[in-house]
Amino acid sequence: MTVTGGVPTIWMGMLPLVPEHDLSALRAILCGGSAVPRSLSEGYREAVGLPILHAWGMTETSPIATMSTTRSHYAGLSPSEQADARARQGQPVPLVDLRLVDPATGDELPWDDTSSGEIQAAGPWIAAEYYRGEGGGAQFTDDGWLRTGDVAAVDRYGSVRLVDRTKDLIKSGGEWISSVELENEIMAHPKVAEAAVIAIPHEKWIERPLACVVVRSGETLTAEEVIAHLEPRVAKWWLPDAVEFIDEVPKTSVGKFSKRTLREKFGGYQVS
Repeated sequence: MTVTGGVPTIWMGMLPLVPEHDLSALRAILCGGSAVPRSLSEGYREAVGLPILHAWGMTETSPIATMSTTRSHYAGLSPSEQADARARQGQPVPLVDLRLVDPATGDELPWDDTSSGEIQAAGPWIAAEYYRGEGGGAQFTDDGWLRTGDVAAVDRYGSVRLVDRTKDLIKSGGEWISSVELENEIMAHPKVAEAAVIAIPHEKWIERPLACVVVRSGETLTAEEVIAHLEPRVAKWWLPDAVEFIDEVPKTSVGKFSKRTLREKFGGYQVS
């Protein structure tokens, strides 16, 4: 086997099994479906000498739109910075055009790796409409771009960094919190197997983060330890208001985290 691919949940489950197999012929480990935690990518680099090769896209982009391949402009970065670069979703593949748009105003945003907005895509194999007009055309702009529903930032080299899905962003006190970034930081904890973050209602701030955490088999973990782990890594106001420990994060049929299921489970959640 020289090339293999899967979604992050597959690679999370496979990582402990890697030492049991001869993977010396492996040349590439592909991953898509959702954002790859930096800790997961580095775990494979340490175990087999290959980081996860991150790709991003959707059915409507047929399916790959970007690939996080190594570029010369990252050569001078420190090992930690290179790990951050590998965890990005990467540059558009040939013939795919991307733009970053403010979903509220429709204005294009700069590629400064700070401004975040919806990624829109166009190209010869990017869907232009749905069969029989299903969806009413709402997912396509008047000038023919696909609204992906993914929120991202893009650096000056054109490398995409996924922030969240528009429906999964948490708006707290008028400011956005990325559930994906919080999840990735939580899953960097050595005792955490999986983590998903959802919004819960709050009387003052409208929405606040709730962390749903799966602890690795044989380990024990407290909510206080999770928060302490996050404190040096994210802004104070990003810290989850509560941590719930669950047996597993529910998945969709293709292995993605099903946050809708978690939102239904914890609907009306009250912070004690």
